[in-house]
Amino acid sequence: MHSISLAPAARQSLDTWHQMIATHSMDALGSIVADDVVFRSPVAHTPYPGRAAIQLVLTTVNEVFENFRYHRSLVSEDGHSVVLEFSASVGGKALKGIDMIRFDAAGKIAEFEVMIRPRSGLEALGAAMAARLGDQKQVLTGT
Repeated sequence: MHSISLAPAARQSLDTWHQMIATHSMDALGSIVADDVVFRSPVAHTPYPGRAAIQLVLTTVNEVFENFRYHRSLVSEDGHSVVLEFSASVGGKALKGIDMIRFDAAGKIAEFEVMIRPRSGLEALGAAMAARLGDQKQVLTGT
């Protein structure tokens, strides 16, 4: 068995990501995402394109999640993707999930996809996010 590591530039971005989560501040997010980044939500069928959308979604979810904690990470063989397992709660509903992050050659986040279970936790997250982002459709769709 051999150890697989993230590419150095991707590792730097991931370290910044973990620091932002630890401090509850998304201020540095713009520095670690690609211009054409795509965010895939567990509650929306259509991906959210661009920096403004990912900034809005991740800043909001960072406010919505309670007791958020990462548990483990899995790195792809090419060193440009990572899966981060997490747990949190929203409105008293516990959930578990994964963040699947793909980095470009410069180490910027190119794709960020989230999957969550169980359904009750996902529904609580969807309701909380909709309540906060309902009037932000233009930012989320890039139109």
